[in-house]
Amino acid sequence: MRSVRIGIGGLPMKNMLFKLIVVGRVKDVHYQAKINEFIQRLNAFGKIEIQELRDDTVEKESAAILKALENERGWVVILDERGENITSVELANKFSSCDRKIVLVIGGAFGFTDEVRKRADYLLALSKFTVTHEMARLLLAEQLYRACTIIAGKKYHH
Repeated sequence: MRSVRIGIGGLPMKNMLFKLIVVGRVKDVHYQAKINEFIQRLNAFGKIEIQELRDDTVEKESAAILKALENERGWVVILDERGENITSVELANKFSSCDRKIVLVIGGAFGFTDEVRKRADYLLALSKFTVTHEMARLLLAEQLYRACTIIAGKKYHH
């Protein structure tokens, strides 16, 4: 008999599928090590794919993001300062109710064009603070892991 993981509300937890589309590379080895640690931990809950795009002008970055999203059928979440501020539990609830791949997009230093924002299914703010690109990636990786542990009922969040 196959075991089934139980998620929020006693429902079976599906294998999570995440895709991160990010502008720029992480240059600091300490940030990269912590990001990799959370990515490895996330593998216990499903698959995660990371697509890095080149730093450029906001217009060129946005064009590259739109191209990356062109054939994407997943639930597209744009991380944007104009997005909704939610708790980790609220994020887990959103993820647990999603029945398709979750695509999260982190832009460059100057954000996104309105065309990219219009492509989003959801705008999410990581914080009201402005943080570096590397810090945003680390924070997102940790929150993805936290959300998965909440959904799975694992001890990590509180």
